Amino acid sequence: MSATAPSTLSGRILLVDDQSANLRVVGTLLTRQGYEVITAANGDEALQRYAEILPDLILLDMMMPGMDGFEVLAALRAHEIPLRAPVVFVTAAQDRDLLLRAFDAGVVDYVTKPFLPEELLARVNTHIGLKLTRDRLERVAREREQLVSLVAHDLKNPLSSVLFASELLRSDNCKRERVPRYLEMIHESATDALGYIRHYLETRAGLANGNGKRASASLGDTIDWLVQRYEYQLDARGISVRLAPPPAGAQVAIDPRVLRQVSENLVTNAIKYAPGCELLIAGRSGGPGYWQLIFADRGPGIPGNRQRELFKPFVRLHDGDPDGLSNGLGLSLAKQIIVNSGGQLWYEQRKHGGSRFIIELPEAASDAMAGTSETDEPAKTGG
Repeated sequence: MSATAPSTLSGRILLVDDQSANLRVVGTLLTRQGYEVITAANGDEALQRYAEILPDLILLDMMMPGMDGFEVLAALRAHEIPLRAPVVFVTAAQDRDLLLRAFDAGVVDYVTKPFLPEELLARVNTHIGLKLTRDRLERVAREREQLVSLVAHDLKNPLSSVLFASELLRSDNCKRERVPRYLEMIHESATDALGYIRHYLETRAGLANGNGKRASASLGDTIDWLVQRYEYQLDARGISVRLAPPPAGAQVAIDPRVLRQVSENLVTNAIKYAPGCELLIAGRSGGPGYWQLIFADRGPGIPGNRQRELFKPFVRLHDGDPDGLSNGLGLSLAKQIIVNSGGQLWYEQRKHGGSRFIIELPEAASDAMAGTSETDEPAKTGG
């Protein structure tokens, strides 16, 4: 057996053969090339191993007792886990019709026994390389699609605020004393939108604090910002706000812009689905070393049989979408962001009806904060 340079590729290969000598020889050859080789001595074992490892290539003996290669391939194609790995037959058969049948069944290539090691390795390298390249291209396509969805979703809130304020300014019923605030709202929202775009372009991560610095956000400042930004939108929907701010100095370990981004999703959901209700925004201590930011309304809530789907991407749990812009990503992204920051986001059904969303984040490392009230409904401190 002549020396062959080790492959620069890596991947899992499922090797299926009823001859233990073949499993040993071929397995050793491929392992020396840097591949992870999993062996199976029959069809049933092959199906079991396939489900366990999801290989990048399957080397399958065409002629085996019990299930032959064609039957194994048919079972793989009918498997509940889609077959994405290329299948190469290893066979002693030279029958043209049999080989044509193999290609019709979905085999991408074949190697005849006895094989030359260089030929086997060349074919394996080629098909593994094509499979891994396809996987990378699909991953890049998914990431680009996700990035587009993220940018579109995150621009929705500031642009909706711009549209809301500009429409009021164009209205004949616009109150003169509110004009400066509407203009400020437009400027702030446009600045936020540009900030989100800059953030994505600079970090390409979209949601991470890419400069490596320890971020810190004030819960109190976040609540004040939300009330100021959405005061008129809430008022237009007949939503009264009850505030229960945390103690001064309550800081959590997350970028301030990112916390506002998540919080905006929860406030705008209340604006959409809980008109005419009270919205409670509260900050309080959570578990040891954690702070909570709470958003609670008296809207319709989420039906019990749908709550498991609440944080799944592209799932909309309400039949109507008031602004026609929902893509079902808001809560999924919010949870992902909070979890990536070391916290949790969850939903609770309120006792007398309505929704409660709780963000829990670790306190910022630079400050040691004292606890605050942990009552279910903090006392009213503002409106």
